[in-house]
This record gives sequence, structure tokens and C-alpha cells, in this order.
Amino acid sequence: MIPRYSRPEMTAIWSPETKFRIWFEIEAHALDAMAEIGTVPKSAAQTVWEKGGAATFDIDRIDEIERVTKHDVIAFLTHLAEIVGEDARFVHQGMTSSDVLDTCFNIQLVRAADLLIADVDALLAALKRRAFEHKNTVTIGRSHGIHAEPTTFGVKLAQAYAEFDRNRARLVAARDEVATCAISGAVGSFANIDPRVEEHVAAALGLKPEPVSTQVIPRDRHAMYFATLGVVASSIERVATEIRHLQRTEVLEAEEYFSPGQKGSSAMPHKRNPVLTENLTGLARLVRGMALPAMENVALWHERDISHSSVERMIGPDATVTLDFALARLTSVIDKLLIYPDNMQKNLDRLGGLVHSQRVLLALTQKGVSREDAYALVQRNAMRVWEEGADFLTELKADPDVTAALSEAELEEKFDLGYHTKHVDTIFRRVFGTA
Repeated sequence: MIPRYSRPEMTAIWSPETKFRIWFEIEAHALDAMAEIGTVPKSAAQTVWEKGGAATFDIDRIDEIERVTKHDVIAFLTHLAEIVGEDARFVHQGMTSSDVLDTCFNIQLVRAADLLIADVDALLAALKRRAFEHKNTVTIGRSHGIHAEPTTFGVKLAQAYAEFDRNRARLVAARDEVATCAISGAVGSFANIDPRVEEHVAAALGLKPEPVSTQVIPRDRHAMYFATLGVVASSIERVATEIRHLQRTEVLEAEEYFSPGQKGSSAMPHKRNPVLTENLTGLARLVRGMALPAMENVALWHERDISHSSVERMIGPDATVTLDFALARLTSVIDKLLIYPDNMQKNLDRLGGLVHSQRVLLALTQKGVSREDAYALVQRNAMRVWEEGADFLTELKADPDVTAALSEAELEEKFDLGYHTKHVDTIFRRVFGTA
């Protein structure tokens, strides 16, 4: 988590100040429940809220205590006792460190998911706007990087919209997956704390009680969460890679916005490089790379160990902060993307009409020519276009085996670009609900 690829709202979720405030709220809400049940004095719960709630926790002091105790939760509780006074003896009764750490971690992940969902909403809005803007902008579709058949640039963007709409649903599900709370004590048995305390804390913090916590919240929940972040990152990379290819000099159908005063190269003043989408490709690799350690965290020894702890202290902030930045950057790229319809048309025309080969193939079969023979007829004319730069329609009209089945007028009709875009409205209705 470095400032270059961080945004303040997401970074704040993972700050020590936020963490210790959440720890306090977990302890104070638990104390409220204990007071209601009657296991601690209500006056003690009131004092903790009054003194601790108004306090600014001294991070340096907590660190100083931890250097002695070698235990972060004990260091925090010791500092809290310095603030609260005698009634602090009722804090943390029957609880274990994992109750605080795991519940806090899940709260942070839920808050992070809320920001990521909002990020995706902003991206969806940009994709939808640009998709409708270029709904009928005809461009060449490519398979294996080679010209295939025409589509529209709006359909390309509609595809991205549909993908990120699925990603939004995945993030909502991932948020729900980790929105649990564990206040169950050592080995999760509730031996020294009433289950009603957990129910109260969960309700107060917008979580659900973990059905079986075994002292730690099961890490399959977190594995699913970080795997989801990896899928979202992969979708970012897919769109970024498409833009990078479209910006290549030989293609130049779309281009990242190049701002006044921007420089593309320290050596070559003419350069306009796809630096933002290249950056997004790298950031996606990082987020994806954090999914595997989360999966490896699932297998812990018996009821608990802390082999997951060091992993989560890093991937929690790093994965969410990086993905938040990447989603915002991609939104900006889409919003300002320069699109060149004239170049799209030039590229469409580059192969002399070969993009219509399938229509000719199908037309021949409908006239009674076998598929094998039709394929051979079309391919031999297509290869002259590839190898000699000929015009496909001209070659077809000059081939007596072709014209024996199709008239010149019938051949010309097969070269209509509009044929390839006739179902764009159907696609848009499926994706957006309206055309």
C-alpha cells in the first residue's frame, strides 16, 4: 500500500486510528450486552463508553506497550485501562483476542467492499454512457488478433458493462460472505461468555453472528472475498488489454486521453503511450496474486493458529486499496477515451472485403453447393486478396464457379455492413434493458 496507488477514503479504513476505534466499539458493545445480562455493572459499561468514546487513542503509547507485551490486543487493552480507570477490569471478560481481531477485520472488509461497489457503479455509468455514444460505430471484430467480422464499438463497451455488472453482484456476495462477527471466547465454546453478547455486538455493528467460529472466523469466507477481488482485477486487465491493443500505431482505433503538457517518452518527443492501461495491467496482477495466500489461509491447525495473521495484515489493505485505485483509474480512462471511427473504417476496408467471406460461404451453400466446395471456392479467392492485395468482391465476380451459383447483384448484397449490426438493439436491450 503506497501513496502512488492509494486513495484516501480506502486507505483510512486500514489506518491504526480506524482499527483501534473499531476494537473499542467491539469491546464497548460487548460490555453493554454483559451489563444487560447482569454479568457486569451497568455503570462500568457507561464509564467505558464515556471515557473511551471521547478518547483519542495514542498509537505511539500502544506501540510502546506492545514492545513489552509482544501482544497487540493486550497493548490496546492496557492503554484503554489507562484512559478508563478502574472499570476497565470488566472489559474483555470471557473474550479472546480473535474475537476482537476477526470481527474488526470483517468490519474493515465490509467497509472496503462498500467502496469497491461504489467504484464499480461509477465505472458502469461511464461504460454505459460511452456504449450508447458508440452503439452504431462499426468496427472490426478480431479473433486471434486477426480481422474476423464487423461489430460495433458500442457492443465492445456493452460487453465490458455486462462483465462489471456481474462483478458488482460478486462483490455484493463477497461482502455478505465476510459480514460476520465472532464473540465466542477461547476455542469458540462460549464457556466464559454468553452467546447473547455475540448477538448484541453483531446487531450493533451490522454483522451476523458466525454460526461456528472455533475461536477464529472460518477463513473460507475470506478466501472467497479475495478471490472475488482477483476476478474483478482480471476484468480490469481484460478491458485494459483491449485498449492497449486498439492504441497500437498500426491500429489506432482508440487511445487514452493525452493531456496538455503530458510527455510520452524521455527520449522520443512524438510518443503517446498507453501508460494508464499498462499500469492497470500491472495492478491487476498484484490483486490477483493476493487471492492465493487467502486460500492458503483456510487450513489452520485445530481450532486456531496465527499463520493467517501476517498474510491478512498485508493483503487486507493492499488488495482493497489497489483495486479501489484501479477501478477509479479505469473509470477515468473510459470516461476520457479517445475513439477514432475513421480509423475503424479504414481498418475495416484494409483486407479488401474479406470480412464478408462467411456470408458468401453461406450463400453458396443455400444455392446448393456443398459446404466443403463452397469453403474451397471462397478460400481460394480470399487467399489472392491476402497474398496479392486483390479486391475480394472483384475476385469473386471473376470466378465462374462462384458466379455459376450467385449473380453479381447477389454477391454485392453480401458486402453490406448493415447486415452485421442488425441485432445491436437486441444486445443492448439484453445488457441495459433498453436500446
